[in-house]
Amino acid sequence: MPTTLRSLRTLPAALAALLIVCPLAHAAPPTYRLEPAQSSLSFTFTQAGATNNGEFKTFETTLVLDPAQLAASRLEVSVQIGSLDTGDKDRDTTLRSGDLFDAAKFAQARFTASSITHLDANRYVAAGKLTIRDVTRELRVPFTFDAVAGARPAANMAGSIVIKRLDYGVGQGDWKSTEWVGNDVTVSFKLLLRPAS
Repeated sequence: MPTTLRSLRTLPAALAALLIVCPLAHAAPPTYRLEPAQSSLSFTFTQAGATNNGEFKTFETTLVLDPAQLAASRLEVSVQIGSLDTGDKDRDTTLRSGDLFDAAKFAQARFTASSITHLDANRYVAAGKLTIRDVTRELRVPFTFDAVAGARPAANMAGSIVIKRLDYGVGQGDWKSTEWVGNDVTVSFKLLLRPAS
C-alpha cells in the first residue's frame, strides 16, 4: 500500500486520539461591565417603625458569566459608601458617621463571588463574601440574568437580599439598639451590563 494512502487511512484515528487528549478549547466566558446611568443599587430599612429608602449613587460591577461555563464565572461589586443618599441630608450625615458606616474610615463595601450556581430558567445564586466596615461574612445572593440581543448586546441583572446591619458593625454605641432603627436591611439591585470590549 502506498505510504500516502496508508497515512490517510490512519488520519481519523489520530484525530480522535488528539481530541481525547486535548479537547477543543471553549471560548472564554464574556465579561460584563456596568452601565451606571441605567443601573441602581438601593436599600430599604425601618426607622421609628416607618419604612425608608436610599440608594448608593456610585458603585462598580464586573460579572463574568456563561451559563455553559459556570465554573469560570465570577462577580465583583464595589460600593462607595459616601455616595449613599436617602433624600435627607441630616440622616445621610448620620449614616456616614463613625457610629454607623464610618465612611471616612471604611470608604468601600465589597462583594466578591467566585461561585455562581444555576437554579432554573434565568435564576442564579452567587456565593461569596461581603465586606462592610472591614467585617467580612459569607453571603449568597440570588439574582436573575437575561441576555439582551441587538445592535448593542447587553444583559439585565436584578435581585435583592436581606442583611443584618449589626453583623457588619453598622451600629455602634446607641445605634446598636434596634429600638429605633431595625437590624434588617433589604438591598436591591437592577443592573444593565454590557460585554467589555
